[in-house]
Amino acid sequence: MEIKKILWPTDLSENAAKALPFVTGTAEKYGAEIHILYVLKEYVAFGAAYGDTDPQADFERMQQWEKETAEKRLDELCEKFLTSCPLYFRHTSVGDPSKVILDFVNEIEPDIIIMTNRGTESHFDFGSVAERVMKCSTVPVLMVPA
Repeated sequence: MEIKKILWPTDLSENAAKALPFVTGTAEKYGAEIHILYVLKEYVAFGAAYGDTDPQADFERMQQWEKETAEKRLDELCEKFLTSCPLYFRHTSVGDPSKVILDFVNEIEPDIIIMTNRGTESHFDFGSVAERVMKCSTVPVLMVPA
């Protein structure tokens, strides 16, 4: 199997970071490019609020704050851990994480997805996103235990 393109979906949690040695090791071994994907939460617009507020503006500020925070953390991650990799790309998107990941697979056509079996702390063996990606992916998935 030749690996030229790796997709690493991450929620930037400690659990998700456990896949990083596998991502970098695989990229170094095969000279592969790494595509890091972070999916922002899709906030549901809320209606009524107390006081003198604009719910739509509050919604947009929350989404902008999350995007800026994610971009900053992705910058730090790339600078600290991915300097020895041949090529890496950062992507952010908004929506349901498993759907976005699977759509992104169709878009960039990676040779492999490397991710942990659960992101943010969970008491289950598999997170719902990991399970859906593993069941529905059209490319191999390396699932790293969190």
